[in-house]
Amino acid sequence: MVSAFFATPAFATGVYEMPNLTPNTWVVDQAEVLSRVNEGKISSALEDLAKQTGNEVRFVTVRRLDYGETPESFTKALFEKWFPTTEAQANQTLLMIDTVTNGAAIISGDRVKSLLTDEIAKSVADETLMAPLRDGDKYNQAFLDASDRLVAVLSGEPDPGPPQIVEKVQVEGTFGKTEAADKGNAIAWVVGLLIAATVIPMATYYIYLAVQPSSSDGQ
Repeated sequence: MVSAFFATPAFATGVYEMPNLTPNTWVVDQAEVLSRVNEGKISSALEDLAKQTGNEVRFVTVRRLDYGETPESFTKALFEKWFPTTEAQANQTLLMIDTVTNGAAIISGDRVKSLLTDEIAKSVADETLMAPLRDGDKYNQAFLDASDRLVAVLSGEPDPGPPQIVEKVQVEGTFGKTEAADKGNAIAWVVGLLIAATVIPMATYYIYLAVQPSSSDGQ
């Protein structure tokens, strides 16, 4: 119990534990939730964006934040660590998530805000990134979707918007009701046939008994 107690804080991450940013580093997946293939796809897309537009995006995942830290405070501090001056921050965007709580935050420099408005940035963090996570912690899909949207917006293309949410509850509810109705109808048919199989022979027998004396009298 003692070793477990002291081991737990080691999983928490503070800004001071984050590595310095190196050239061509686009994804820092400390939580290890991304596959190598998808991390490579995202890095390639973000590198192409930087070469073509000068706008740079970094993705960061951590397992857990230090006590008292929030996604917003962590992201802001990391942004200032990696890009310490206003000029260095100007074309930068940083998207971060804490995988224990799925708390996310995004911050960007002044020069990209004409493309990546606060409203779009918030939608990327709260909707684009979160939709696949609500559907079973699909981190790879979440970051692929976020990458696609940010690349489009920061390339000056129309904002594709958040993913369309398909309401499954209604479909499943209707299917369940239909299936229940079919079962109910089948049971009703079986009960009806059992009743008929019991009543009809009995009714025939009683009719036979009622008619039998009359036939005897006629003879």
